Amino acid sequence: MELRQIDTSIIEVREIEWQGPFAWTGYEAKNGLDKMPDTEGIYLWTFQYKDGYLVYCAGITKSTQKRFRQHTLEYKSGNYTVFNVGEAVKGKRVEIWHGWSYARTHREEFTARKEEILNAVEEQLKSFRVFVAQVSDKRERTRFEAAIMHNIYNSKEHWAGLADRGMALSKRKKDEVPIVIKNRSNVKLYGLPEIFDI
Repeated sequence: MELRQIDTSIIEVREIEWQGPFAWTGYEAKNGLDKMPDTEGIYLWTFQYKDGYLVYCAGITKSTQKRFRQHTLEYKSGNYTVFNVGEAVKGKRVEIWHGWSYARTHREEFTARKEEILNAVEEQLKSFRVFVAQVSDKRERTRFEAAIMHNIYNSKEHWAGLADRGMALSKRKKDEVPIVIKNRSNVKLYGLPEIFDI
């Protein structure tokens, strides 16, 4: 089957304003950052890195406040991967605890190491710098999330290994018209190109 040619005259160009850095919800007093607005859109988990911030993960939500409360519960239940933050801020992936499928089959290990792991969770959540951008269309959010993560996965930079693999991502389908995104931020975001298409 031959793919149709996309008419470039219908390609949209959008400017996306990234707000942040904000504290992880509930950690404002611990790191002195502003509270995250309750936004419908896309969020970035980042670590401070060199002269800016290094994107570890992108996500989508209808409510950042509700979603981050869910993420906090997952972290504290041992379901998410936890890093040595001192190495993460250098762009190096050094795990203290591996979440996801490993966590499901190693509950005894989590219980035995719970204090150590939860202390590391506290350090990680305190260290995260969160950025948010308002995107109201659900399908565009999923395309945007996929484009950000695939850009990191395909990067040759050493810090690309920090990002988790295996996320359920839904990138642009072949019959969907590309949207050119111009990312605007007051700070440097490593892993987020200034211009890319979703």
